[in-house]
Amino acid sequence: QVQLVESGGGLVQAGDSLRLSCAASGRTFTGYAMGWFRQAPGKEREFVARITWSGRSTYYADSVKGRFTISRDNVKNTVYLEMNSLKPEDTAVYYCAMGLVSSSGVYSPRYWGQGTQVTVSS
Repeated sequence: QVQLVESGGGLVQAGDSLRLSCAASGRTFTGYAMGWFRQAPGKEREFVARITWSGRSTYYADSVKGRFTISRDNVKNTVYLEMNSLKPEDTAVYYCAMGLVSSSGVYSPRYWGQGTQVTVSS
Protein backbone atom coordinates (compact mmCIF):
# COMPACT_ATOMS: atom_id res chain seq x y z
CA GLN A 1 0.00 0.00 0.00
CA VAL A 2 1.41 3.33 -1.08
CA GLN A 3 1.01 6.37 1.09
CA LEU A 4 1.73 9.86 -0.16
CA VAL A 5 1.53 12.61 2.42
CA GLU A 6 1.70 16.24 1.35
CA SER A 7 2.66 19.13 3.57
CA GLY A 8 3.63 22.78 3.32
CA GLY A 9 0.41 24.34 2.13
CA GLY A 10 -1.00 27.49 3.66
CA LEU A 11 -2.28 31.02 3.19
CA VAL A 12 0.10 33.48 1.55
CA GLN A 13 -0.06 36.79 -0.27
CA ALA A 14 0.45 37.29 -3.97
CA GLY A 15 4.14 37.33 -4.79
CA ASP A 16 5.10 35.10 -1.87
CA SER A 17 6.70 31.67 -2.03
CA LEU A 18 5.83 28.27 -0.63
CA ARG A 19 7.48 24.88 -0.74
CA LEU A 20 5.31 21.78 -0.78
CA SER A 21 6.65 18.40 0.23
CA CYS A 22 5.33 14.92 -0.43
CA ALA A 23 6.69 11.95 1.48
CA ALA A 24 6.14 8.49 0.03
CA SER A 25 6.00 5.30 2.04
CA GLY A 26 4.70 1.77 1.79
CA ARG A 27 6.58 0.65 -1.29
CA THR A 28 9.68 1.43 -3.20
CA PHE A 29 10.06 4.89 -4.64
CA THR A 30 12.37 3.41 -7.21
CA GLY A 31 11.58 3.92 -10.86
CA TYR A 32 8.50 6.02 -10.38
CA ALA A 33 8.00 9.49 -11.74
CA MET A 34 6.51 11.90 -9.25
CA GLY A 35 4.13 14.68 -10.03
CA TRP A 36 2.01 17.49 -8.70
CA PHE A 37 -1.54 18.30 -9.70
CA ARG A 38 -3.97 20.88 -8.40
CA GLN A 39 -7.70 21.41 -8.24
CA ALA A 40 -9.32 24.78 -7.75
CA PRO A 41 -12.92 25.11 -6.53
CA GLY A 42 -15.36 24.28 -9.30
CA LYS A 43 -12.62 23.17 -11.67
CA GLU A 44 -11.15 19.89 -12.79
CA ARG A 45 -7.89 18.59 -11.44
CA GLU A 46 -5.02 19.80 -13.60
CA PHE A 47 -1.42 18.81 -14.12
CA VAL A 48 1.23 21.09 -12.60
CA ALA A 49 4.61 19.38 -12.88
CA ARG A 50 6.34 16.02 -12.96
CA ILE A 51 9.84 14.66 -12.54
CA THR A 52 11.30 11.35 -13.59
CA TRP A 53 12.94 8.88 -11.22
CA SER A 54 16.44 10.09 -12.11
CA GLY A 55 15.45 13.72 -11.76
CA ARG A 56 16.99 14.51 -15.14
CA SER A 57 13.68 15.20 -16.83
CA THR A 58 11.06 17.64 -15.62
CA TYR A 59 7.96 19.01 -17.26
CA TYR A 60 5.68 21.87 -16.28
CA ALA A 61 2.31 23.25 -17.15
CA ASP A 62 2.60 26.50 -19.05
CA SER A 63 0.79 28.33 -16.25
CA VAL A 64 3.58 27.63 -13.75
CA LYS A 65 6.64 27.43 -15.98
CA GLY A 66 9.37 29.72 -14.71
CA ARG A 67 7.73 30.13 -11.30
CA PHE A 68 7.51 26.57 -9.93
CA THR A 69 10.31 24.02 -9.58
CA ILE A 70 9.87 20.33 -8.92
CA SER A 71 12.65 18.29 -7.35
CA ARG A 72 13.08 15.02 -5.50
CA ASP A 73 15.25 13.35 -2.92
CA ASN A 74 15.28 9.61 -3.56
CA VAL A 75 17.05 8.89 -0.27
CA LYS A 76 14.23 10.54 1.65
CA ASN A 77 11.52 9.30 -0.74
CA THR A 78 10.29 12.86 -0.97
CA VAL A 79 9.32 15.15 -3.81
CA TYR A 80 9.12 18.91 -3.53
CA LEU A 81 7.38 21.74 -5.32
CA GLU A 82 8.98 25.13 -4.89
CA MET A 83 6.42 27.79 -5.78
CA ASN A 84 7.56 31.37 -6.31
CA SER A 85 5.76 34.53 -7.40
CA LEU A 86 2.46 33.03 -6.35
CA LYS A 87 -0.72 34.41 -7.85
CA PRO A 88 -4.32 34.26 -6.65
CA GLU A 89 -5.08 31.91 -9.55
CA ASP A 90 -2.65 29.41 -8.01
CA THR A 91 -5.16 28.89 -5.20
CA ALA A 92 -6.09 25.21 -5.16
CA VAL A 93 -5.70 21.92 -3.38
CA TYR A 94 -2.36 20.50 -4.48
CA TYR A 95 -2.02 16.76 -4.87
CA CYS A 96 1.10 14.65 -5.06
CA ALA A 97 1.11 11.68 -7.41
CA MET A 98 3.32 8.69 -8.12
CA GLY A 99 3.21 7.14 -11.56
CA LEU A 100 4.91 6.42 -14.83
CA VAL A 101 5.89 8.39 -17.91
CA SER A 102 5.20 6.71 -21.24
CA SER A 103 7.62 6.68 -24.14
CA SER A 104 5.58 9.50 -25.66
CA GLY A 105 5.96 11.57 -22.50
CA VAL A 106 2.47 11.13 -21.09
CA TYR A 107 2.42 11.03 -17.30
CA SER A 108 0.00 8.52 -15.77
CA PRO A 109 -0.41 8.71 -12.01
CA ARG A 110 -1.12 5.48 -10.15
CA TYR A 111 -1.18 6.71 -6.59
CA TRP A 112 -2.43 9.94 -5.06
CA GLY A 113 -1.96 11.87 -1.87
CA GLN A 114 -4.79 13.48 0.07
CA GLY A 115 -3.86 17.01 -0.94
CA THR A 116 -2.76 20.20 0.76
CA GLN A 117 -4.53 23.55 0.46
CA VAL A 118 -2.71 26.53 -1.00
CA THR A 119 -4.49 29.87 -0.81
CA VAL A 120 -3.02 33.00 -2.35
CA SER A 121 -4.62 36.29 -1.41
CA SER A 122 -4.41 39.37 -3.61
